[in-house]
Amino acid sequence: MDHKVDLSAPHSMGTTIIGVTYKGGVVLGADSRTSTGVYVANRASDKITQLTDNVYVCRSGSAADSQIVSDYVRYFLHQHTIQLGQPATVKVAANLVRLLSYNNKNFLETGLIVGGWDKYEGGQIYGIPLGGTIVQQPFAIGGSGSSYLYGFFDQAWKEGMTKDEAEDLVKKAVSLAIARDGASGGVVRTVIINSEGVTRNFYPGDQLPIWHEEMEPHNSLLDILGAPEPMSM
Repeated sequence: MDHKVDLSAPHSMGTTIIGVTYKGGVVLGADSRTSTGVYVANRASDKITQLTDNVYVCRSGSAADSQIVSDYVRYFLHQHTIQLGQPATVKVAANLVRLLSYNNKNFLETGLIVGGWDKYEGGQIYGIPLGGTIVQQPFAIGGSGSSYLYGFFDQAWKEGMTKDEAEDLVKKAVSLAIARDGASGGVVRTVIINSEGVTRNFYPGDQLPIWHEEMEPHNSLLDILGAPEPMSM
């Protein structure tokens, strides 16, 4: 049997990223699985990256590409803040991400969601998919897990949600994508941004909803092997 691996072959990369506006701010969410084909390279990565004190970005696609775009944008926004003497707006940050993504669209494999709050327009979400398009939306979803979430958001999202409702929606959506998408997994991280500042939350697997045909979390494989047989009908 030939076990040779073609290292030059493209790797499938998957993730689930979400941004949702609510009355007073935004909630960003993401899973934590970084995959290289069928190999999980990192099961607890942080895909929600800070750009400024009030703006964050959710990263999907190539980890290297999304990280370098985030690093450049963070540097330019720092210079922008020094020159103007005030924080950059969410729109400025999102358009800078769009500019770098569009000008390098032939080289980058990354889709991004920029979210934040500023005193001029409040909470805002911008989707910047492959190719560098920019679209302001009340909510945005991206990554391989997003395929399973469009119908869920059509049914579950509503305008004027509270902070807790918005975070609960994001947590449910990411956990649903984790259940259905093999390239999404790990834990759920959320970032809440509003006029009061930024709050980061962490939800391990045993705190997530269990969907149809999912197994309950166990500490060990021995717990599963020693579990009693399901009752027959």
